[in-house]
Amino acid sequence: MNPMRRGAATVLTAALALTSLAAASPVAEGRGRLDREAAAVKKLTRSNAWELEKSIDLKFDTFHMQGMSLVGEHIWISSVEIIEPTTKYPKPVDGMDRSPGKGRGHVFVVTRDGELVKDIVVGEGDMHHPGGIDFDGKRVWVPVAEYRPYSKAVVYTIDPRTYQVREAFRADDHVGGVVHDRRAKKIAAVTWGSREFLTFKKRTGRLVDEQRNPSAMVDYQDCEYSGAGTMICTGITGLKDADGKAFELGGVALLDIRSGSLINEVPVQVYSNNGHVVTRNPVAFQAKGSTLTMFSAPDDGEEGSELLVHTTQI
Repeated sequence: MNPMRRGAATVLTAALALTSLAAASPVAEGRGRLDREAAAVKKLTRSNAWELEKSIDLKFDTFHMQGMSLVGEHIWISSVEIIEPTTKYPKPVDGMDRSPGKGRGHVFVVTRDGELVKDIVVGEGDMHHPGGIDFDGKRVWVPVAEYRPYSKAVVYTIDPRTYQVREAFRADDHVGGVVHDRRAKKIAAVTWGSREFLTFKKRTGRLVDEQRNPSAMVDYQDCEYSGAGTMICTGITGLKDADGKAFELGGVALLDIRSGSLINEVPVQVYSNNGHVVTRNPVAFQAKGSTLTMFSAPDDGEEGSELLVHTTQI
C-alpha cells in the first residue's frame, strides 16, 4: 500500500475506533435527557400515582445510603458506614453540638439488576459521611462531611471509567449534597438539613454565594442537575399525626440553581416494605416519552436494602 494511503487508513481506523468507543461509552449522556427530566418533574402534581415496577434486593452491605446517580447502565450510590455513632454534648464544644463519631464513606457502583460492581472508599479522618452526589457527564461529584452540622467537608470527583478519586476542594461547613451547575460552571451545594444553599467556584472551591432555602416542606437529601440551570431535589421530613404517631413525608422539587427559588414541589407518600418514604435518601430520575421513572433505595442495610423502581405518567 502507498505509505500516504497507509497512514490515512491508520488515522481513519483510529478515528472510527474512538467514535465507536464514545458511542458505546457507559457514561455518555446528552443534554436532552436532563431537559426531559426537568420538564417531567415540572409537571408533577400531588395526584400523580407512582406504580412499583421492580423491587430488587441489594445483596451486599449497603449501610446507610445517601445519594444516587445514573451513570450509563450503572447506578452509583453513596453510603455511610457508621462505626461509632455521634453523641450529643450537654453544651457545645468548640462550636459543635455533638461528637464526630467514627465511620467510613462508600460509593457503590451497581448494575441495574442490583449487583455490586465496585466499592469505592472515600473520606478522611472525621469526614466520613458522603452526601447527595451528581454526575456531570464525565465525573461523579461526591461530598464527604463530618456527621454533624456546621462542620467541615471535602468534595471529590470520581472518574467512572477508572474509578480514580480526586480531591476537588474543601469546605468549612457540612456539605450534604452537591450539584455541578453545567451552565454556570459552579458547584451548588446544600448544608445540614438543606437549610442553606451554597455556591462554590468549581476550580478553586471558593464560596461565592450563600442563601436560605425558601422551602420548609422537606429536608433535601439528594439533588442532581437537570438542565437549563435547574436541579431536582428529593428529601424527607419527620411529622406526627393527631395521635402523636410518627410518619415520614417525602417530597420532590425542581429548583432554579442560581436563585434557589422553587419551580415546582410536590409531596410524596410512597413507602418501602420497611415503612420508609421512597425519597428518604438516594433517588434518581429518568424520563422517556410520557413516563417518569424514579429509582430509590430508602432502607438501611440492617433492614434489608432494596432498589425500588417506580413509574408515573406525565
